[in-house]
Amino acid sequence: MDKFLIEGGKPLEGRVAASGAKNAALPAMAAALLTEDPVILRNVPRVRDIGTLRSLLDELGVDSSVTHEEHGNRLEIQARKLLNPVAPYELVKQMRASVLVLGPLVARFGHVRVSLPGGCAIGARPINLHLKGLEALGATIKIEHGYVDARSDGLRGATLYFDAITVTGTENLMMAATLASGETLLQNAAREPEVEDLADLLKAMGATIDGAGTDTIRIRGVTRMHGAEHTIVPDRIEVGTFLVAAAITGGHLIVEQAEPAHLTAVIAKLAEAGVKVRTQAPRALEAESSGKLCAADMTTHEYPGFATDMQAQYMALMTQAEGSAVITEAIFENRYLHAPELLRMGADITVNGRRAVVRGKTPLSGAKVQASDLRASASLVLAGLAAEGETLIDRVYHIDRGYERIEEKLNKVGARIRRISD
Repeated sequence: MDKFLIEGGKPLEGRVAASGAKNAALPAMAAALLTEDPVILRNVPRVRDIGTLRSLLDELGVDSSVTHEEHGNRLEIQARKLLNPVAPYELVKQMRASVLVLGPLVARFGHVRVSLPGGCAIGARPINLHLKGLEALGATIKIEHGYVDARSDGLRGATLYFDAITVTGTENLMMAATLASGETLLQNAAREPEVEDLADLLKAMGATIDGAGTDTIRIRGVTRMHGAEHTIVPDRIEVGTFLVAAAITGGHLIVEQAEPAHLTAVIAKLAEAGVKVRTQAPRALEAESSGKLCAADMTTHEYPGFATDMQAQYMALMTQAEGSAVITEAIFENRYLHAPELLRMGADITVNGRRAVVRGKTPLSGAKVQASDLRASASLVLAGLAAEGETLIDRVYHIDRGYERIEEKLNKVGARIRRISD
């Protein structure tokens, strides 16, 4: 099990490039199941979650191949046939996004069994809205022995209203609806850039979709989807993490391969905290901090609000800001597992339910800490960069799920991070 050993206290300076968004690449990989033709994806990040979904595709009998390119991987997927219509627990438990194969498989092949993903370290994320939507489209759903058994002799368009905004639910049902007869209307749909990116791929494959990026998406079903090529959008959370890395170290970074429009809320909040963020080029952001930060309250919201996936990184930043900042986690009920680890490094944080109060500025000192989830890992890396002395982070396999060799990227701009393998 790998660890990170970080020697902190050095400002980061230079240029760093973001990878493709794994939260866009995963549904794009699932969308390849909708056709027997090859689907080619570019700018696919080299992260653990991509490997997990490739293993699942292999289990289903789907061919895939990878070649390295300058920016990310080129991934070719071809689902000529389905040899095994089962997504097993052993793979789904590693990554709940595996449930994204449910919609495409029941739409194209008429039968699939997918393990229930179960709970998650950051809170319960049930798939009941996925199942309710598929039933509305005409699928028969049974849950037995920990698996969802979905069958259909042909999906039919319907009007679906999500009781709560769900990104993977929106993506799953949007994919299923592309092969449903008639028109499907998704209301109260997720508006994330990753949803819009998936819609762009589906349209390139022959789907008719309007409204992606808004809360109402209209899909007119087709009888057959075909192959396509598609470039995955930049990872807005990785970009945001690098912006915070510049701020928390009192450094100056230019983050390339970015999409500034996807980070409006994060940029505004960083500016409120005293961080200078500028659009340096159409696909580059510049972040600079003199080290003088001021506390700013923050509440997470669905897109276009402040992303819950940036909450842990922002909490690390607020430990170095003057004053008290109130952070409210409105998306997940258990997403402060990084707070006790930050306390071990000298932070002053009080958590009460979904609300955390961070009092700063407190000097951080290196300590042995443990990552609990993907974004918690990132917050500990950021804290380690700002801390005096050495920080040892255990369980960095969490960060490998969503960040492409983050230690190598940060070391190129002045960080001192060493990966230690047991």
